Amino acid sequence: MTILNRMGLAALSLALTTSVAFAQTEVTWWHAMGGELGTKLEEIVAGYNASQSDYVVTPVYKGSYAETMTAAIAAFRAGEQPDIVQVFEVGTGTMMAAKGAVYPVYQLMADMGADFDPADYLPTVVGYYTDTEGNMLSMPFNSSTPIFYYNKTAFEKAGLDPNTPPATWEDLEAYSKQIIESGAATCGFTTGWISWAQLENLSAWHNQPIGTKENGFGGFDAELTVNGPLQVKHWENLKRWQDEGIFQYGGPGGGADAPAKFYTGECAMYMNSSASRAGVLENAADFEVGFGMLPHYADTPAQNSIIGGATLWVLQGSEEAEYKGVADFFTYLSSPEVQADWHQYSGYLPITQAAYDLGIEQGYYEANPGSDVAIKQMTLNPPTENSKGLRFGNYVQIRDVIDQEFQALLSGDKDAQQALDDLVSRGNQLLRDFEAANQ
Repeated sequence: MTILNRMGLAALSLALTTSVAFAQTEVTWWHAMGGELGTKLEEIVAGYNASQSDYVVTPVYKGSYAETMTAAIAAFRAGEQPDIVQVFEVGTGTMMAAKGAVYPVYQLMADMGADFDPADYLPTVVGYYTDTEGNMLSMPFNSSTPIFYYNKTAFEKAGLDPNTPPATWEDLEAYSKQIIESGAATCGFTTGWISWAQLENLSAWHNQPIGTKENGFGGFDAELTVNGPLQVKHWENLKRWQDEGIFQYGGPGGGADAPAKFYTGECAMYMNSSASRAGVLENAADFEVGFGMLPHYADTPAQNSIIGGATLWVLQGSEEAEYKGVADFFTYLSSPEVQADWHQYSGYLPITQAAYDLGIEQGYYEANPGSDVAIKQMTLNPPTENSKGLRFGNYVQIRDVIDQEFQALLSGDKDAQQALDDLVSRGNQLLRDFEAANQ
């Protein structure tokens, strides 16, 4: 063998050795973020991949929240699951009941020796995803809460103080009438998410239970209780306000028609996710937007709102090297710099106090009025058993029932008490079905 050949073999051997030595462990992440948020998510992942050489995270868009969760469950049964899956908040009960499928985050981080302190995270965010012993089950990523948006230009035209949003529902009714009578807008207010904003958060904001067993946190044998006096009064008001032209319904689910009603100036006030902030500012181009907390009834002080959005669940069945990568990635995601950037871009809540403090240091909230409303609303008071969130099985289907019963109310087929009684009855049957399937 010539010296040249021997050198060539040596070089090839070195190249192969180097390739093996620097082989990166792949971590797969299935998510439900499309559009601009998906682009930002990929940017965050690219930043992590560039920050170290041991792991590479591969994000895979799997469609809507429901489609992503369904795909992950099917993949787990087939032994082809991702390491991480993004699941919306109403899927929490389902994920917890998936025995043997989930690797709880608190356990993962301890097993992998990761730097992790649950006390670093905002209690009202992580409480939703914590078991009764205080253990974090999944990693918060995109948490939001409904807030109040309003047309400051219409307020001014109606003779209202453009810097003072209505604090109570009584104020909102009076403001709406003044706005309509002045011709500043033809509708007082609209809302996204009847289920989330006008029932679940309504209850938590007024410190009323959504269900028994600490809103389902205490066990699968919980029952819904959203047919009490407060909820009945509010749904009666929504029906009356619709009939009087004060309120316009935005549609089922997320309320797809609601944003345009606000953007065009048709409705002067609007309730939707804090994560809608960027879209509101971009689309409401013809007037100045104001921000405020959700209104409460004058006879009941505000407590704290509850979150929506999604968290990241880790699935069982991967190798230890992949789990080390997951833990390392979660540490990166939770860093103040990454969280502050994601929060400021998207309108989702920062998941740690450090990320919020960094935003204050950067002068972000001072330069962007209203951008801290969601945080102030979530941390207004320490969460109670009634206001830390909800955890019910089959809740995706229960939200469909909420929409159906609300539509029956608006059409005049049922009054508020009957609609909410039927909602509770139908919802509790779905809870019993879930309980029986997960004994």
